[in-house]
Amino acid sequence: MPALLALLAVTAVWGVTFVQVKDAVELYPLFSFLALRFAIATATLAPVAAGRVRGLGRGGAVAAALLGVLLAAGYALQTAGLERTSVSSTGFVTGMYVVLTPVIAFAAFRISIRASAWAGVALATAGLALLSGIEAGSAAGDALVLAAAAVFALQIVLLERFAPRFDAIAFTACEMAAAFVCLGVVALAAGAPGVPRGWTVWGALVVTGVFASALAFLVQTWAQRRTSATRTALAFSMEPVFAAIFGFALAGDRLGGLGWVGCAVIMCGIVVAEPAAAAALVRLVRGRATA
Repeated sequence: MPALLALLAVTAVWGVTFVQVKDAVELYPLFSFLALRFAIATATLAPVAAGRVRGLGRGGAVAAALLGVLLAAGYALQTAGLERTSVSSTGFVTGMYVVLTPVIAFAAFRISIRASAWAGVALATAGLALLSGIEAGSAAGDALVLAAAAVFALQIVLLERFAPRFDAIAFTACEMAAAFVCLGVVALAAGAPGVPRGWTVWGALVVTGVFASALAFLVQTWAQRRTSATRTALAFSMEPVFAAIFGFALAGDRLGGLGWVGCAVIMCGIVVAEPAAAAALVRLVRGRATA
């Protein structure tokens, strides 16, 4: 239960950064932005992780690097797909990792999934479809985004296997470093634009690097020592919901009735799959409201 609440907090952080990132990448190339984001994430964790990395051993370092490569590949595929298809289609197809995660977990490790979890996955997928408007995109673009969703799902599944075996801080630091190296190579190949200027870009870099990357993925690693890959994917399905809420509050975005219904259906999916955690979240919100 604490692990699921922690993952929901991570998705809230990712949701609020959508507004900042959208403004920043209009001023600075996306791959360069992503490379600097993970560079900051690596630097944030490095002082604490430096004395712990040796304890990972060769196996832990390789595992963390593999997951970092998967993160970089996921972002690269998603971006390439976004350039070829619609935003709504990208949002929905990316969210398909909610379905792909239990499928990959079963195919790779024969991990059985409870019926309530499958019901929650189905509801979350329907909610993502409503939230995205199910707008048709191009076949090539959607295929790239679907590949990104599969990569993100694989990252979640593998982290479930690795997280209990290695120190969370050292493992996450190596994962961030590997993602930085991979995205840095892509950014240099695309033509490095130089040092970014202005608070719009730097503010987004600091927030995403420290909070949405270093701390968020550290929390994911900690949480997946205590919960399953399927539960993690369900929690992450709340990301577009939080993005919609913060977009409404901070950027004046308007979803429309169907979009808000989609948000509600996603939350229903989490309640169906994890009723105890959902009840704890309600109690937490009520406690803060009456404090």
